[in-house]
Amino acid sequence: MIFLLPRWVLLPRRRNYQSTECSILSVSNCRALASRLVELGYQLVSGGSDNHLVLVDLRPLGIDGARLEKILDMASITLHKNSVPGDKSALVPGGIRIGSPAMTTRGFTEKEFTAIADFIHEGVQITVNAKGLVSGSKLQEFLEFVVSLDFPLTDKVASLRSRVEALTTQFPIPGV
Repeated sequence: MIFLLPRWVLLPRRRNYQSTECSILSVSNCRALASRLVELGYQLVSGGSDNHLVLVDLRPLGIDGARLEKILDMASITLHKNSVPGDKSALVPGGIRIGSPAMTTRGFTEKEFTAIADFIHEGVQITVNAKGLVSGSKLQEFLEFVVSLDFPLTDKVASLRSRVEALTTQFPIPGV
């Protein structure tokens, strides 16, 4: 007797993002992330998180979301620049938006979300330093500087990237 099984039955079990369990975990994880960011001194647009997103205002630190997005991308952290209330330009917004569903689906817990907040904080410090080192004030000048061979903070970015990848490679990407 031969049984034909659907392909999904053969795949390893993983969290389904649309399940109630994963939705609850996603909100819980996002609250842990928001809480740690507040502990580190960041200003959240809504003061916290009641859903799966955190919106961080970076303007009090003298940086913007576009610059931080680039540095964190170089460190294998994906998030998005985002406008915050009072912004004058959507091209160089004053904040970042961080979502928790993708990481929750991979199996991250509140412990890992706290570590993510610390990684983001380190990326912010690198960005503040890099902004002070670049000769011009335009975003394009910053972007060119941080990928050049003259960028003196390459080692710090590489160190952050190695720790980020050491954490994230412990959690498989669903479907890959």
